[in-house]
Amino acid sequence: MKHHNYAVQMQWIGNTGEGTKSYASYRRDYRIQSAGKPAIEGSSDPAFLGDKSRYNPEELLVASLSSCHMLWYLHLCATNRLVVLSYDDNAQGVMEEGRDGSGKFVSVELRPKVTIASGGDLKMAAALHEQAHAKCFIANSVNFLVEISPTATYAA
Repeated sequence: MKHHNYAVQMQWIGNTGEGTKSYASYRRDYRIQSAGKPAIEGSSDPAFLGDKSRYNPEELLVASLSSCHMLWYLHLCATNRLVVLSYDDNAQGVMEEGRDGSGKFVSVELRPKVTIASGGDLKMAAALHEQAHAKCFIANSVNFLVEISPTATYAA
C-alpha cells in the first residue's frame, strides 16, 4: 500500500497585542503555507468573529471535496475519451452547531456543471460522476453525506 504525506504550516496572525486575553481581544486570522506555494489567508466564519474577506475552514472543507471530485472526474473523462470543455461547481455545505458551541458538517452537495464536446456521450458524462465520487480521497475520508447533483450539456 502506498502512503502519501502532506505537510502544511499553520500560523495564527491575529494577535492584536493582548493575545487571547478575552474572546473579543484577538483576530481569528491565520496563514496556511506549504513549501513553494502561495499562502492561503484564512479566518473563522464571521459568525465566530472572523474576517469575511478570508477563507474559513468550513469553506476550505467544501472546496476540498469539490476540487477532489473535479480532479477525479476530469481524470476519468480523459481516460474514457470524453472531452470536457468546461467544469464549474457551486458546492454547498451544511454545518450544524450544537448548544455547547461544537459543530459538525451534516452534508455537502456538489453541483458540477460540465460542458462536453459535441458528439460526446451525455450518459457517460453522468456515470463518471459516480465513479469520481467513489474514488475521491476527501469524500472517502468524511463521515457525512456528500451528494452529487451534476448536469452535462454539449458545447454550443
